[in-house]
Order: sequence, then C-alpha cells, then structure tokens
Amino acid sequence: MTENGGPDTCVVAGERIARYGFPDGHPFGPDRHDAFWRELVAQGFDRRVQTLAPRRATRAELETFHDPGYVDFVIACSAAGEGLLDAGDTPAFKGVFEAASDVVGASLVAMEAIMSGRARRGFVPIAGLHHAGRAHAAGFCVFNDIGVVIETLKREHGLARIAYVDIDAHHGDGVCYAFEDDPAVVFADTHEDGRFLYPGTGAADEVGTGAATGYNLNLPLPPGAGDAEFLAAWPAIEEHIERHAPQFVLFQCGADSLGGDPIAHLALTEEAHGHAAGRLVALADRHAAGRILGFGGGGYNRRNIARAWTRVVRAFVEGA
Repeated sequence: MTENGGPDTCVVAGERIARYGFPDGHPFGPDRHDAFWRELVAQGFDRRVQTLAPRRATRAELETFHDPGYVDFVIACSAAGEGLLDAGDTPAFKGVFEAASDVVGASLVAMEAIMSGRARRGFVPIAGLHHAGRAHAAGFCVFNDIGVVIETLKREHGLARIAYVDIDAHHGDGVCYAFEDDPAVVFADTHEDGRFLYPGTGAADEVGTGAATGYNLNLPLPPGAGDAEFLAAWPAIEEHIERHAPQFVLFQCGADSLGGDPIAHLALTEEAHGHAAGRLVALADRHAAGRILGFGGGGYNRRNIARAWTRVVRAFVEGA
C-alpha cells in the first residue's frame, strides 16, 4: 500500500489512449487497449490497482524530447489526415497529433503518480513508442513517450541514473540512439536479431558512445527463441542494471515477442514477461524506492497482448 493506503500500482487507461491506432486493418489498430482491459478485468486486477485517466501532453512537454519542426510536421499531417509520417509504416490520420499527444500525457500521468508517492509502480498499455526519434516517426511510433519521460525525470526531478529495459521483439532504437552518449541512462534490450527483423539495429557490439560507453547492453535473440533462451540471457540484463543502482526503472514489455505474433518471430510466453517484471520490481525496491513504470509497447496478436500485459500488472501488484 502507498502512504495514503491505496494500491501500490497505478494503470493509466481509457478512450484517449485507446484511439491511438491506425485504420484500415493496420496491425497497430485501436482495439489493442480493450483487448488488454478485458483480460485485466477478467482476472480481477482492475480492483487491485489505481486506475488513472490519461491527459494530453502539452507542446512544451513534447519538445523536451522532440524537435519543434517535427512537432509542426505532425500537426500539419494530422490536420490533413493523409500521407505518411515516416517511410511507410506510420500513416497519418485526422487527429493523429492529439492521439499521440495523449499517449505521451498518459505516460507522464503514471510517472507523476510515482514521483509524487501516490503510487510506487505504474503501467500504461498503449505506450512505449520506442522507435520514434527526436525528429522523425518510425515503426508505428509518432512521439516517443519514453524519451519524454526520461527527459522529464532528468530535468524536473534531477535524476541522474535511469534504467531502461526493453523486451519487445523489436530493438528500441529511438531510445537507444537518443541517449547512447548519456551516462544518466542505462539501456538494456533483448530483441529478435536485427538481421531478421525491423529496425535492423541492436547488435551486441552497440554498447553506447562517449561518456556512456558500456552503458548500453543489446542482446539479440535468434528467430524462434523462446523462454529458455530469454531466461538464459536475462541475468546479463539484471546484472547490467544492478551495477548502476538506478533511481527509476522503465520497462518496455512489448507482447510481440510472444509466440504467434503476426509480425515477429520469437516464441516467448507471458511467463517470460512475468519473470522480467518481478525481477525488475525487486531491483527497483532495492535501488529506486520501488519506482518502476511499465509500457505496453508492441504486440499484434490480441490474445498475446491481453496475457502478457496482464501478467506484468500481476507482477507489479504482487511484488517481488
């Protein structure tokens, strides 16, 4: 329980983030949110968390990470309601600026609840848009809510050691390269080998640059890898994060790494996500006053989304 007697874990959910999804049969459709929420309710975890409403991020908040010219570009495409925001994966639709800003705002709501002490752990299902760069969209990601959260933790809260762990099937390139020379961000990412899957990055020899050399850990897995391979790789991630004693832990837990995803080729089960979440909760309890924030990330098999994300919430609720 928190100091005010409420649940330790908050979940930010609602229509504002549910509508971040692309039309016409796009894999990242607007039904992903409800697939998760139905499962959370079916397992009774909606009664064991604080449910918080999203809000819209301000332009100033977006520009803690994103270039102003890029924000202008998204606003224009959103008004036109047509065209592409990147090379082909991320189409514009009317209102995409507002929907993407709501995702960023939802992640900030969870972060603010944790930093204020109203919660120790948080989860945002439609969030973790880890491909967007400071000046471009990519891979279904318009604004990088994780990047905004990191910059806000650094600038407004003075944190100097932030851990980012990513187990989505796709490499978290938008976070990796935005902070690859920043020793305030400790990065660890297990993903399908980039020789076989978008975005083609995240090789094991990518370890950070400059003052942050050695702060990045990339562990590519071969297509078809399942829980056994993931659990064999996991201790290196945990040791890497533990070594830096983070003050806040961010966890992108994309469900596209589960078997049966229509885009990726890994074969994890939701128990891999539960294991990672539980171990990170314990690490956050040791070093970060319990502060951990999970982002749903990718995942295009609705049953997998429901199972994996609910399993992460269960680990947050039940603790280490």
